[in-house]
Amino acid sequence: MEFQDILYEEQGPVGILTLNRPDDGNMFTETMCHEIRDCINAVRRETRTRVLVITGAGDRFFCLGGRKDGMQDSQLYAGVLPTLDMYESIDRLQKPVIASVNGYAVGGGNVLQMVCDITIASDKAMFRQVGPMVGSFDAGYGTWYLEDLVGKKRAKDIWYSNPKISPQEAVEMGLINRVVPAAELRQATMEHALKIADRGAFALASIKGAFNARHGGVGGLSRMAHDLLLRGYLDTSEHDELAASFAEKRAPDAGKFGH
Repeated sequence: MEFQDILYEEQGPVGILTLNRPDDGNMFTETMCHEIRDCINAVRRETRTRVLVITGAGDRFFCLGGRKDGMQDSQLYAGVLPTLDMYESIDRLQKPVIASVNGYAVGGGNVLQMVCDITIASDKAMFRQVGPMVGSFDAGYGTWYLEDLVGKKRAKDIWYSNPKISPQEAVEMGLINRVVPAAELRQATMEHALKIADRGAFALASIKGAFNARHGGVGGLSRMAHDLLLRGYLDTSEHDELAASFAEKRAPDAGKFGH
C-alpha cells in the first residue's frame, strides 16, 4: 500500500504502521487520519497478519497530536480532524493492536496509544494531555479510555492539570503496559507481537470484541453478535436444518436442531 504520511510493512504475521512525519512531531494531518483508517481497514480484510503494531518515525516523537493546516473549512466539519475514524478502525480491527511508543505521546498521540490494546514504551517516551492548555479537548475516547486505564479521579486530574507523565509513572498508574530501554524498543515490541500472534486468532478476536462491547453500545454488541457469535451459529445443526427446510419449502424438523 502506498501512502503519503504513513508507512506500512509486514514482518511475518505482524503488520507495522508507522506515523511518518518526524520533522513535525508525527502530528496527525487530515491525510494521515484517513490513511491510518484506510490502512487498518485493509489489514482487517487480509489474513496474512495477526497483530498490528503502531509506532512513530524517528526516536523523539510517537505523535504530538494534530495539525489542521490545509483542511477545508466547512460548517459540517469546522476544521476538526477526523481522528475518530482512526480510533474506531482500531476498535473494529479484530486483531490485537500494540502501540510501540518511541517518544513523546501528547494530546491525540496519547489518546492513540490508549485506544490500542497494549502499549510498550521507550524509556525516553513522555505522555501528556494538553487540550485545555491549547484550546482543545477530547471528550470521548480521550476521557472514557483514560478513566478505564487509570481511574476516574486520576483521569480527571490528568485532563484538568495536564502533567507530564514519565514512562515509569505511566506503568505504575496503568496507562501503559511496559517500558524498555529505547535501544530495545523495536525488538521488545516484535517479540511481544510474535508471542501474541501464536495465540488463537478467533479467540483473540472474541476477547477484543468483548472488551469493546462495553463502550461500543449497539455497535459493540453487534460486532460480538455478527462477527463472532453468528459465525459459530452458522456451523450448527439448527442453522443447517432451517436453511435446508426453507430451501426445500417444508416445515423444519426441530429434532435435528441439536442441543
